[in-house]
Amino acid sequence: MATTTTTINSQISLLLILFTLAILNDCSLSDDELIIKPIRREVYGNGRIFDITHRYTTGLVGLGEFIWLRQSMKNESLYNFSELKLVVHAGTHVDSPGHMIDRYFDAGFDVDTLDLDVLNGPALLVDVPRDNNITAEVMESLHIPKGVNRVLFRTLNTDRKLMFKEEFDTSYVGFMKDGARWLVENTDIKLVGIDYLSAAAFDDLVPAHIAFHENREVILVEALKLDDVPAGIYSVHCLPLRKQ
Repeated sequence: MATTTTTINSQISLLLILFTLAILNDCSLSDDELIIKPIRREVYGNGRIFDITHRYTTGLVGLGEFIWLRQSMKNESLYNFSELKLVVHAGTHVDSPGHMIDRYFDAGFDVDTLDLDVLNGPALLVDVPRDNNITAEVMESLHIPKGVNRVLFRTLNTDRKLMFKEEFDTSYVGFMKDGARWLVENTDIKLVGIDYLSAAAFDDLVPAHIAFHENREVILVEALKLDDVPAGIYSVHCLPLRKQ
């Protein structure tokens, strides 16, 4: 299996920070004016780096209007100043331990308490069988070796491009409780990445989340953009925002 390098620069959702590269390039002169067009890349260095976060747009699932220009130079302000307002569970994000377990929420286990050693390091990207949710049987069939600590699961969600639909789709693929429990009890996985807004299937939403979060040992990274990224081994970098 080939080894490549990739980057997760997680978005502000659930208090992660996204370092977006907007490179001003492709400049040409027209009618004595310099026309500048930004290039927003997702792949760098011929596949050396992949940005697998979803870009915030008004068409992103569950988002709508989220940013506006509060002050504008066109209205005689000295600068352009934008204001941002959105739910913290939008776009690519990590779950805090308190997301589904109230005692952890009350104790202050926010995303800025998550282990950076878990959020950064080698990761395995695998393709999940497309015909069902991730059960214990599916997990066992993937034959993930012992010693693998981070796994990104690509599912039917990517094929269906669910993150590019404006409405939340409850038919997405995710972990059932028995699949989450099997992963916790039978693997060394501490970071689980998945390609929709929830790692847990809608029919097992709370039980599967609790199976992951109850010991605060597994970190969930949700809504990854895994289109056109080959399965394989990568170096993942995911950086939560310190908010307090």
